[in-house]
Amino acid sequence: MGRKINNIVKELRVLKKWSQATLADEANTTRQTIIRIEKGEKPSFDVAMEISKAFNKPVNEIFFTEDVKLELQKETTA
Repeated sequence: MGRKINNIVKELRVLKKWSQATLADEANTTRQTIIRIEKGEKPSFDVAMEISKAFNKPVNEIFFTEDVKLELQKETTA
């Protein structure tokens, strides 16, 4: 079983004031795919890259493992 992949897709989408449909259009995917990703489903590589381009952010700033999340929390509380 692989490690859980976390993401900040919903947070970034809300910051841009985009609907799920808008993000889907920007990322060349479907609204249903965006819904699944926001619920924690791991995206395909292609979809992750398209979302990265839509937000103009590196993939690893949007999608990350629990280990990275814990490290980020340690850095922000240190």
